Formats: sequence, structure tokens, C-alpha cells
Amino acid sequence: MKDPASRGHLLLVDDEPQITRVLKTACSAHGYSVDVADDGHSALTAFEQLRPDLVVTDLSMPGMSGVELCRAIRNRSTVPIIVLSVRDQEKVKVQALDAGADDYVTKPFQMEELLARIRSALRRSAYPPEEPAPARIEVGDFVVDRERLQVWVREQEVHLTPKEFALLLVLAQNPDRVMTHRVLLRAVWGAANADHPETLRVLIAQLRRKLETAEGPRYIITEPWTGYRFLPSGAPPADL
Repeated sequence: MKDPASRGHLLLVDDEPQITRVLKTACSAHGYSVDVADDGHSALTAFEQLRPDLVVTDLSMPGMSGVELCRAIRNRSTVPIIVLSVRDQEKVKVQALDAGADDYVTKPFQMEELLARIRSALRRSAYPPEEPAPARIEVGDFVVDRERLQVWVREQEVHLTPKEFALLLVLAQNPDRVMTHRVLLRAVWGAANADHPETLRVLIAQLRRKLETAEGPRYIITEPWTGYRFLPSGAPPADL
């Protein structure tokens, strides 16, 4: 039975002991119950035994890589997965997201950023996936009516084309979550168009022209080489 005082049970996976030590100390100090593993194989064993609420894993590990671990966990569970990557791992990071990871944090990172990502992922996972999608989504500055195909931003109605609406709907259903190019292309155009990112870039540009202000993107943030992140309440000015 989990400690009732715990905010959630985390499994931290990294082959560098100093990193897991620092992460465990910080996460424990913020009320999380924490277990650690130093490679993918032991992490998978620990996952099956402990059933954590969220997994944080490095990508570059001996034996089973972080991508392989994401895929193995996703075959067993919908538990949130956050991957840790370095800046030159863009291709591997995208592979991890396509394999089932929910988010990523790039090394070096501020601990507060990782903790914010953990809180966000745990909030999303609090809603069982088997629940039917609501007809009306109200999140941040947005109201999206699935049945009437209508959208309001800051209480002002915005008229979208069917494809623009389909794209915004996918983003609104996954706030503050990295959505890869491939995932968005599949959701809006189907699997046959999953390798045509230019189509997505054009639609994103159209959607931004209708939703964003002149100061630049606040709601649909580009994740370089990866995809997009939807911030329904808008990014603070420093993040633009």
C-alpha cells in the first residue's frame, strides 16, 4: 500500500548513480515516493513489481535503451513516461516519443522544470483513458465544442476550417504535452501521411494566424526537430 502522504510513486532510471541520487533526493523532498534503477532491464523488472505512477528515464543506457524501455512499458501500461535527453539526441528523443513517452526534458535542466513536467503528467494520468471524450473541452483560454465544431479563445469565437479544428482538438486533448510530427499527422490526416511534416507546418501556421497575437506564439510552441506543445493558458513572455 502506498504511503498516504506521498504525492505519487516515481521510478527513476539512469545509469549514472550521481544523477539518480540527485533526482531521488529532490523528488523525495517534494513528497514523492521514489525507486531507482540503473539500466533498462532492471527498470522493467522494477516496473512490473512496483507499478509506479510515473517513470523518468534516460535515453542512453547500456543493454536496453531508453527507447526500448519506453516501448516495453507502453506495451504493458499507460503510465506516464518522461525521458531525459541531451541536446544532440533529437532523433532518439523523437523515437522515444513515438515509442510511447509522454514528455521530455533536455539535459542540463533545472530541477523545477522536471518537477513541473512530473506534476503535469500525473494530472493528465488522473483521468482514466477509458472515459469517453467530453463534448466540450474547457482548458486555459480555450473552449472547444466537438459537436458544434466551434472554438472560443478568451471568450471570442474563432472560425476554423475542418482540418484546423481537427488539429486544435488533438492539441487541446493533450495540453502541455509534446506531440510529435508523426503523431499529429496520423491524428489529422491518417497513417498514410505520417511522413509529410511540411503539410503539418502549413496547417500549424494557419492555426497560429487565427489564435496567436502579434507578439509571437504563446499557445502552440515549437519543440525543435520534434513537434509541438500546446499551452492553453499561454507561455509567459520569457518563453517566447
